[in-house]
Amino acid sequence: MAMSPYRWLLYPFSLAYEGITSWRNSMFDSGVKKSSSFDVPCIAVGNLAMGGTGKTPMVEFLVEAYKDQYPLATLSRGYGRRTKGYILADKFTGPEDIGDEPYQIYSKYAGQITVAVGEKRALAIPQILNDAPETSLIFLDDAFQHRYVKADFYIMLTTFQRPFFEDYVVPAGTLREKREGAQRAQAVVVTKCPKSLSSQQQEHYKSEIIKYTKKDCPVYFSSLEYGAPYDIAGKDRYFSGNVILLTGIASNALVKEKVKANFNLLETLEYSDHHRYQMKDIEGLKRIYQNYKTQNPVVLTTEKDAVKLKDDNYAGFLKEIPIFALPVKVHLEGNGDQELLKQVSQAISNKGYHREV
Repeated sequence: MAMSPYRWLLYPFSLAYEGITSWRNSMFDSGVKKSSSFDVPCIAVGNLAMGGTGKTPMVEFLVEAYKDQYPLATLSRGYGRRTKGYILADKFTGPEDIGDEPYQIYSKYAGQITVAVGEKRALAIPQILNDAPETSLIFLDDAFQHRYVKADFYIMLTTFQRPFFEDYVVPAGTLREKREGAQRAQAVVVTKCPKSLSSQQQEHYKSEIIKYTKKDCPVYFSSLEYGAPYDIAGKDRYFSGNVILLTGIASNALVKEKVKANFNLLETLEYSDHHRYQMKDIEGLKRIYQNYKTQNPVVLTTEKDAVKLKDDNYAGFLKEIPIFALPVKVHLEGNGDQELLKQVSQAISNKGYHREV
C-alpha cells in the first residue's frame, strides 16, 4: 500500500510519534520502566493499529473455549466510557459505565465469567483477584501496547483489508507504533479474511508478516461468521428480511456486504464507532421505519449497538419496532483454532497457577 501524496505531508509527524513510542518501548525493554507480572495467567489480545480489527470476537472466541475449564475474567480499558478507574461489571452497570465492548461481553456471559475495566491494568488485576478470588485466568483486551503488565501470551490481530505491514504510524497511517512492535507477538491472526482466501494469498501475507515478527511466530487466518438474527427484545418477532441496517462501529463494510447478500437492504444508518445514541437518533430511526412500514421492515444492528438500544430510556419509542441483532463469531481457517488454543493452553499450563481459595 503506497503512501498517498497527502500522507507525505503527515510523515514528519509520524516520525515524531514513532520516535516517542520507540523510546517508550525501549524503556520497558531495558527495564528502566517496570512491567508487572502476576501469578495468575494473563493472555493479551491486541493490535498495532487503531480501529476495529476484531478484538471483541477474538476475546469471545477465547471465552467460549475456556469458560468451562477455568474461572476466568476479562479486563479492558473500557474505551469510550464516561467513568474512570476500576469497575467490576454487575447488573447495575451499563455501556456508559464500562464501555461498549465490555458491556457486550458482560451481557453475553454474566454469571459465567467476571468482566472488569480499568485503565491501569497493573492495579486492576489485584482488584479482580480480590473481588473474584477464584479467578484462574485473565484475558486482557486491547493490551498489546499496555506494557505495565507483562502478559504470558500475546495474540496480535491485523486485518486482511489493511495489514500492518502496509500501514504507517499515525497520523500518516493507523499504527500506534512502528511495524517492528510485532516482535512481541507470539501469534498473529489475520482477521476479516474473505472466504475465498487462496493459499497463495496466505503465503504472501505470511512472508510479509514474518519480516517483522519472531521467526517462529505462527500466522493464522480468520474470517467472521454471522449467525441468524435474533430479536433483542426476546419476543421472537417475525424477521421479514426487509432490513434497515443500523451500525455504530469502526467499519461496517463486512456487515453491509453480509446483509446485501442475504437480505433486502432498504436503508443504512451509519454512525461512528462507539456512538452514544441520543433521543434524536431514536426519533430519526422511528421516522425511517415508518417510511417503510408497508414493507414490514426490521431494524438489523450489531450486538455492540444492540446493548445500547436496549436502554430503558428508549423502550417506549422502540417497543413497536422489531430490532434484531446479527451475532458474529471468529472462524479460524484450517486447524487454526486448534493450533492457537494449543498455544494458549500451553502458556496457561506453563504458568502453573493454583488459586488459594
